[in-house]
Amino acid sequence: MTWANPFTLTRRGVLGMNSRNVEYIGRYNDRRHYPLVDNKLETKLVVGKAGVTVPELLGVVRTQHEIELIDDVLEPFQQFVIKPAQGSGGRGILVVTGREDGGFRKSNGDVLSLRDVKRHVSNILSGLHSLGGRTDVAIIEDLVICDDTFAYLSHEGVPDIRLIVFRGYPVMGMLRLATTASDGKANLHQGAVGVGLDIGTGRNIAAVQFDRPISHHPDTGAPLDEIVVPHWRQLLTLAALCYDVTHLGYLGADLVLDQRRGPLLLELNARPGLTIQIANNEGLVPRLSRVELLEEHSRDPGVRVEFAMQHFVHEPYRPQRSFWESVSPSDTQEDTQEDTQGSTS
Repeated sequence: MTWANPFTLTRRGVLGMNSRNVEYIGRYNDRRHYPLVDNKLETKLVVGKAGVTVPELLGVVRTQHEIELIDDVLEPFQQFVIKPAQGSGGRGILVVTGREDGGFRKSNGDVLSLRDVKRHVSNILSGLHSLGGRTDVAIIEDLVICDDTFAYLSHEGVPDIRLIVFRGYPVMGMLRLATTASDGKANLHQGAVGVGLDIGTGRNIAAVQFDRPISHHPDTGAPLDEIVVPHWRQLLTLAALCYDVTHLGYLGADLVLDQRRGPLLLELNARPGLTIQIANNEGLVPRLSRVELLEEHSRDPGVRVEFAMQHFVHEPYRPQRSFWESVSPSDTQEDTQEDTQGSTS
């Protein structure tokens, strides 16, 4: 393994974990606001009131006693997702794509019985899938139907879009594509593909898997160099609005494109990871510094998005060594609880 010279990383504007934790998360994220983003149910309820579109909430199971009534709750729905409110890394997410032989068909084709579903919900409530093993609640949401634009790109799971928002300005983004290696989850640590996206246009910049460049999806064979994300300005605006709702200065917003409802916010992350820099072939520091130097920060999300689209257009960098050669994976590796949510809904 080749290790990067720290001065090389600095010249490339790479944001390291320590700098992120101290200079951005520690400085701009008041810890009293963390519960809002660490709990997916709280996030959904609060941002929904602020006008941010989210997957429809079908039900909530809070106690073991309520599990016995879950058949009545699920009866009207053919497709749905059950997930822990405080889960991470895609753990505990059950995706049901239809009914079959009196059971519930998963996205991989397996069929679960009602008893299996009840056991899964019981495990969620007991904290099996939650951060720190805390007792939890189970959220039942409408299933996100992948937009036709991405239908050929991902393996099983719905692609999601991670946007880093700093003081209300979207500064960097990537598309995350599930693979066989990631078990259908948009989780980069498990082997999902990250496609860097130009903030100015929503076009692809580069694509990586396990921190190494690739040109095609490893399972579908789809080319990754012609991706253009539709509804791009709307996605940026939803992410920018989350700053006004949460008051977190440095956050990650995970969004999806639903075939029926368009852009939806899945969840927020107060400790977004750093691999997004590798997918974008560019460091975060120059963009973060550009926002910090602004004399005035607009309260209008639309104005902030316009600024980002004008000033954070990708400019190809052609060093003698590629970005991936100059940056060791350990330089941008996330903590185990960061950048691991990954959607399968």
